[in-house]
Amino acid sequence: MSNDVNVESLAKAAGMSVYTGATILSQKVITTSDISRPGLELTGYFDYYPAERIQLLGMTEISYARKMEAEARARVMKKLCEDPITPCFVISRYLPVPEELEVAAKENGIPVLRSKLSTTRVLSKMTDFLESQLAERKSMHGVLVDIYGLGVLITGDSGVGKSETALDLIKRGHRLIADDRVEVYQKDEQTIVGEAPKILNHLLEIRGIGIIDVMNLFGAGAVRAETDISLIVHLENWSPDKQFDRLGSGEQKVRLFDVDIPKITIPVKIGRNLAIIIEAAAMNYRARTMGYDATEAFENNLNSLIKNNSN
Repeated sequence: MSNDVNVESLAKAAGMSVYTGATILSQKVITTSDISRPGLELTGYFDYYPAERIQLLGMTEISYARKMEAEARARVMKKLCEDPITPCFVISRYLPVPEELEVAAKENGIPVLRSKLSTTRVLSKMTDFLESQLAERKSMHGVLVDIYGLGVLITGDSGVGKSETALDLIKRGHRLIADDRVEVYQKDEQTIVGEAPKILNHLLEIRGIGIIDVMNLFGAGAVRAETDISLIVHLENWSPDKQFDRLGSGEQKVRLFDVDIPKITIPVKIGRNLAIIIEAAAMNYRARTMGYDATEAFENNLNSLIKNNSN
């Protein structure tokens, strides 16, 4: 489900100051990450005015408004504020707020915010925040860790050893994002982000010990708030009847929302050091993304040997 975002949380996240409407910030709900720059509206064209969006005014809009006649400016600003579903107005570069906009916004209960950032930067900052907060979320069972900068989601049946493996990885200098339940959302066309539910932040459950606070035990460097998910490692109990990939040529994919994430399956057996294996899997995946494929190199060497022996 998508989260509700109000103007108060947006103002804090984007570092904006409140010009008017401080008492109603928490009441104004934002429903879309799209942001409008009302340029055509200042000329009087309101046929397709997206009132439900945040209205961002930069140097261009403020400069144009200054040159308008006072009566026309008052009429346009009143029209901009007629629909109370407008979450807020944002003025970039700490530009002066037109008096007519201030009056109309107060009358209709719409906050006015100001930012010291340029229009492009504040637009980007607001969009990134809103897309992450309003994105559809999915809860997955697993453990998410950061290994050498790669987000690795460890999945498997309950009791297979996911949390214990994560603890071993943390001891080896890697970072925990989430244990047991991972909330994932799609950031863009190619990126899936994972994070922990607030109630589980920095916590790890180890059977026989209970819940431990990773941040308190290992320090702030052992945890991370969120990460892009690059690889899924599925732990599966070893069985002689089950065939596991030995060469790494059988690539699997897991589709999360609209993105395919690479997946490998690792058999779990007594005596296997899963932390080192997963660490090696992450490094091998990184090598592949940088253009080196050990499986492909082995197959090329094998084909070359067969050809030489045939000759």
